[in-house]
Amino acid sequence: MFTGIIEATGKVIALKKEQQNLHITLSCPFINELKIDQSLAHNGVCLTIIDISENSYTVTAIKETLEKTNLGSLKVGQFVNLERAMPANGRFDGHVVQGHIDQIAICTEVTSLHGSWMFSFEYEPKEHITVEKGSITINGVSLTVVDSFQNRFSVCIIPYTHANTTFKFLQKDGVVNLEFDIIGKYVSALLKNQAITDYKKH
Repeated sequence: MFTGIIEATGKVIALKKEQQNLHITLSCPFINELKIDQSLAHNGVCLTIIDISENSYTVTAIKETLEKTNLGSLKVGQFVNLERAMPANGRFDGHVVQGHIDQIAICTEVTSLHGSWMFSFEYEPKEHITVEKGSITINGVSLTVVDSFQNRFSVCIIPYTHANTTFKFLQKDGVVNLEFDIIGKYVSALLKNQAITDYKKH
């Protein structure tokens, strides 16, 4: 489990395809604290560390992950947001994040608010929704929804988040990973199941 509070950014230093898998090798500031089999979120995607060297570590993304997230479009030299799994005695500084991406979204606009930034996004309408002042995870970052519509929404980014995450690189038409609020997903599933049950009764 994660909280959506980014610890650092990691730099992609090597990419290696193996059948349908992609091995991603990165460097990061806390490389000396990592261990093999550890869970680490990359742009919000929970991946397992499979190898560690003196200055880098490697994780593997399988076909399903590559198809559902933006990890398949990574290039050497790019940066990703990193967060280690929350310790059992840790604090919830963000919100409950599973590290399981629901779908991708496209950045439709970046607006400078002279001290902060507003990022707008559009995604393919499925069963997932956002609500104003609700939680959303974008590339692993826990954020609050500002404006919410059927398949689009916006968030505001403070200077600290902008400087310490990959939001400083994000531009219009950029692709991001979305993880919707877990409570909202459960409510949506329950309502869907109830609607199916009511339909069968009639």
